[in-house]
Amino acid sequence: MMVKIASERRIDNKEMRDAYIEKLIELAKKDERIVVLDADLMHSNNTYKFKEIFPDRGINVGVQEANMIGLAGGLSATGKIPFAHTFTCFAARRDLDQVYISAAYAKLNVKIVATDPGIAATYNGGTHMSFGDMGIMREIPTMTIVEPTDSVMMEALVEQIAYTYGPFYVRVFRKKPIRIYEEGSIFKIGKGIILKNGKDVTVIATGIMVSEALEAAEILENIGISTRIVNIFTLKPIDKEIIVKCAKETGAIVTAENHNFINGLGSAVAEVVVENAPVPMERVGVQDQFGEVGDIEYLKKKFHLTAEDIVESVKRVLKRK
Repeated sequence: MMVKIASERRIDNKEMRDAYIEKLIELAKKDERIVVLDADLMHSNNTYKFKEIFPDRGINVGVQEANMIGLAGGLSATGKIPFAHTFTCFAARRDLDQVYISAAYAKLNVKIVATDPGIAATYNGGTHMSFGDMGIMREIPTMTIVEPTDSVMMEALVEQIAYTYGPFYVRVFRKKPIRIYEEGSIFKIGKGIILKNGKDVTVIATGIMVSEALEAAEILENIGISTRIVNIFTLKPIDKEIIVKCAKETGAIVTAENHNFINGLGSAVAEVVVENAPVPMERVGVQDQFGEVGDIEYLKKKFHLTAEDIVESVKRVLKRK
């Protein structure tokens, strides 16, 4: 794994859905097994671009998410590599039984690409805010769960996802994220990344919360707190080695996620910590609530997903250290 960290955080010049579909098209030109399915969100997910190039391999099933997963399972059983797309709220709730039985239990090679995680659903509101989707998917045996951090990582991971056999749940922020990595970075599914070293506390973050964690580290440095920042982008299988290392070396951990603090990243990290290297922990995440309508900055504040919230959690955990 070779990672190049961006010298400055900035809005990415490419939407993650573009980085994703462009790489998938590149792979599909060389591999006829790759098939795309979408549940009537082809323009939202940009999968229409795939269908324009490969009309026989781009399938819009309509508003039939559960049926889409069943179809993806059937395609996998015939040797295809199906990528099934919908919003996270539908991917984790509406088609759960089919994901469990028709994909995972059947040991099939179904890739679920779920967009608009958590507060990224913005104006679609509470019904579309999937604060519990990673927790739901984490319970399914053999499921790999990945949340790419920016467009560089998104593009870099597509080939690994395609050619690692088994069911995948890929949680994708559709629009332009904050750039964290530089072009040419190489990532390995299942391995976390230390973005910044520190000795007093470790903040482990995923998705849009990585940039908030880095901002929090800058605030904390100004008040004399040395903060290590770790990007864990694979929730399952989680990188136990890096978590234990950070727990032992810094003695305190804070997690940050755009997800319910129950059964997501915070819970997964806590399981590793309590079994291997017990230290004080705090979890920044949605506090077991439903979502609501708003822009992303409003929602960050509403659900306490800001750099300032991470700073306050660090201060609390250090009092317990």
